[in-house]
Amino acid sequence: MVKINFTDHTGTTRSVDVDAGATVMEAAIRNAIPGIEAECGGACACATCHVYVDEAWREKVGSPTPMEEDMLDFGYDVRPNSRLSCQIKVTDDLEGLTLTTPERQA
Repeated sequence: MVKINFTDHTGTTRSVDVDAGATVMEAAIRNAIPGIEAECGGACACATCHVYVDEAWREKVGSPTPMEEDMLDFGYDVRPNSRLSCQIKVTDDLEGLTLTTPERQA
């Protein structure tokens, strides 16, 4: 199991244990993380699972694909560290990953 930390826009942090191989979005939905709507179910067809990757984790998480960047155009308050959580696969290397959810989803 891999521990992921979700912080909402008010500063409340929730830590969840996730199986490697799942996506961050799946982990958020399974654990009822506030701020992750995931309307498309993980198909990279919306921006309702938008998260901010903590700067310390950006390199390990990687950059968005061109398709993900296109979807992020529809996101609310998109920043350089924005990602769609449905596109981040959980690996053992992401133990302790810290993400923040935006104030609202698009």
